[in-house]
Amino acid sequence: MVKKVPDPIDAHVGSRVRLRRMLIGMSQEKLGGALNLTFQQVQKYEKGANRIGAGRLFRIAQLLGVSIQFFFDDAPGDKEPHTAGFSEPDPAPLMMEFVNSPEGIQLNRYFALISDSSVRKRLVDLVKALAGQGDKPGP
Repeated sequence: MVKKVPDPIDAHVGSRVRLRRMLIGMSQEKLGGALNLTFQQVQKYEKGANRIGAGRLFRIAQLLGVSIQFFFDDAPGDKEPHTAGFSEPDPAPLMMEFVNSPEGIQLNRYFALISDSSVRKRLVDLVKALAGQGDKPGP
């Protein structure tokens, strides 16, 4: 039996649903309940195994407090004009993998709570030094 591979766009949209849901601290059960779905159905959406219909995606966007466009940002095949033609590899997939990880979500959540900009800058400098990138200019 051949295993069905999720469409890359469906997988991307699902990963963005998961990212936003986790960033706001919402469980799969809570999102599923608001949509009259089981948490297993939400899991299938997030993995891209099941395609999300337009009406349901609109409702998910409302529940998660984002625009529909949020789910398609950085989608496969979506080349931004500012990255086209550069020789460096596109960092978006690596960034999305990190931001979607449990550690990335926690780091983003707590970093955003630091109100002092000088503390935030020192923290970035620390992370750059730990990564062995201390002397290289940042973005």
